[in-house]
Amino acid sequence: MERFFKECPHPDEKQRQELSRELKLSPRQIKFWFQNKRTKLKVHHERQDNGVLRAENEKLKLENFTLRDAVRNVSCPSCGGPATLAEMSYDEQQLRIENMRLREEIDRISAMAAKYIGRQKPPMPMSSACPSAASSDVEKPLVMELAVASMEELYQVAEAGEPLWIMGSNGVEVIQHDIYLHRFPRGIGPTPAGLRSETSRYTGLVPMNPSSLVEVLMDMNQWAKMFPAMVSRVQTVEVLSTGIAGTYDGAIQLMFAEFHVPSPLVPTRESYFLRYSKRVDHTWVVVDVSIDSLHGNMSLRCRRRPSGCIIEEMSSGYSKVTWVEHIEADPREVHGMFQQYVNSGLAYGAARWICSLQRHCERMAAVLANNVPFGEMNVFPGAEGRSGMLKLVERMTNSFCGGVSASTAHTWVTLAGNSGADDIQVLIRKSMNDPGRPPGIVLSAATSLWLSLPPSRVFNFLRDERFRTQWDILSNSGVVEEVFHVAKGQVAGNSVSLLRVNPTNSTSNNMLILQECCTDESCSLVVYAPVDLTAMSTVLKGGDPDAVALLPSGFAVLPDGSQIGSSVNVGGARLKEVVSGGSLLTVTFQILVDHVPTARLSLGSVAKVNNLISNTVVYIKEALSKLPEDAVV
Repeated sequence: MERFFKECPHPDEKQRQELSRELKLSPRQIKFWFQNKRTKLKVHHERQDNGVLRAENEKLKLENFTLRDAVRNVSCPSCGGPATLAEMSYDEQQLRIENMRLREEIDRISAMAAKYIGRQKPPMPMSSACPSAASSDVEKPLVMELAVASMEELYQVAEAGEPLWIMGSNGVEVIQHDIYLHRFPRGIGPTPAGLRSETSRYTGLVPMNPSSLVEVLMDMNQWAKMFPAMVSRVQTVEVLSTGIAGTYDGAIQLMFAEFHVPSPLVPTRESYFLRYSKRVDHTWVVVDVSIDSLHGNMSLRCRRRPSGCIIEEMSSGYSKVTWVEHIEADPREVHGMFQQYVNSGLAYGAARWICSLQRHCERMAAVLANNVPFGEMNVFPGAEGRSGMLKLVERMTNSFCGGVSASTAHTWVTLAGNSGADDIQVLIRKSMNDPGRPPGIVLSAATSLWLSLPPSRVFNFLRDERFRTQWDILSNSGVVEEVFHVAKGQVAGNSVSLLRVNPTNSTSNNMLILQECCTDESCSLVVYAPVDLTAMSTVLKGGDPDAVALLPSGFAVLPDGSQIGSSVNVGGARLKEVVSGGSLLTVTFQILVDHVPTARLSLGSVAKVNNLISNTVVYIKEALSKLPEDAVV
């Protein structure tokens, strides 16, 4: 057959019959042998061609970067600033022309390589909230140019010191706008009317190696899962490049995302942007930049100038991450209670991204930990049980964060409350065939209020089971005790607990409370949900956590933005000291008011939830006012 294949690789049916008789094989075997042989030969040739194209592509890239550096370093002989095209010499003009030609050649070869290896662009899902990207193919050279320029700008901004960066009154590093515009005059254009600039920078150590971190940031689902308290919706519109040699080095994606704060009183921010990852020596740069200016869209509510992170590899698998946020947003629809928090850069700033990233890594480390937490239940979980419990907690917290925001996917209705807080916001959900939720009509109610106490004191009070009976109406007739505990990291407030309410008038109770607490300087959460004792025991024995239905409730404790901060150096690292400030507390309940999803919602159910959340707010304020200074730690 090998000899016959060289002469005729596509035998017809008659030739296959003759080979079948001669070799004593079935015609079907003959047919498939020739098919497999042709496929192997095709793959071999494509692999060779692809190798040649990749080598040529790399060569052109090196020439491209050399020419770009030559053009970028051209300066005006009279003023020393960047030269315009008219001020360049003939040779320099030729370099710029050659640079553009090489860029087009790279795009052409990349397209050819993708064709040879069978790579196809993913389908482009569209939604009413996502701007059209139909012209992205036409604008691809502009998009590539914007990606490279934004990466270079982010790198320079992240490494810069004074006078570009100064320390704000609340301890947040901010950019001096006039100096920024002088250093980066080309950018993405002037700030549209009605938008306010928000800038911040923050550096922290993350227990994850740089390659894994970049993979998370470039994967839409992993990214949203890592930042549930900040990203409510995300969509990859188009993948322009998947990177080099199976890595995300040079990967470019067009993305749409909705960013939120855990309160229905703060409007979400929708952004259509380009995400570009690039490895520079031993450092990774992941940059986001809005591309609305390429479409001529100036009627924006939110725009991202080059923002993102610089990731440096450290010892023991850690990464040093420097995060920069440079946003222009419309502040007019933010509720007055949250105005200072948003304007201070804490709501959508760099510190929240780093702290959320660190908390996620701590949870993952807790899943892999070998130590067995204490408890008095009959089950002492092994690795599978602990992992199942933490996965259940992760789903609970993600559900809470997704349900408390003002996402455009939700429709909140305002009710007149009597709690002394702002009006109560109510959201009606109908759960049917929804994994992880009980079927029926679910009422979500939320309200926000300002407290004069610092966030750490409010958070420690709400997370402590000793004080739960003072605000939890469902627990005020018994004793609450912690029967299970998993610490997440070194901060005492970051933990997962299993609580049991022992009624004073009964000796048996089949209901437990699953609770997760997490805190940092920009946001603290206390999220909990009642769980059945039998279901929880099954999870702790290694059962499926997705089979447990949850309706999470809880609290989001935010700084009000009035903090007075100072910066100190300890061992070469910059630390922030917060002197004073109040809290913004959002209280959220989810209650199943009817087990039939098609039933009509009664006014009595709404009134019951209204009274529950109003009374809870009153109890919390009264308990905090009577609490001694040293009662919570």
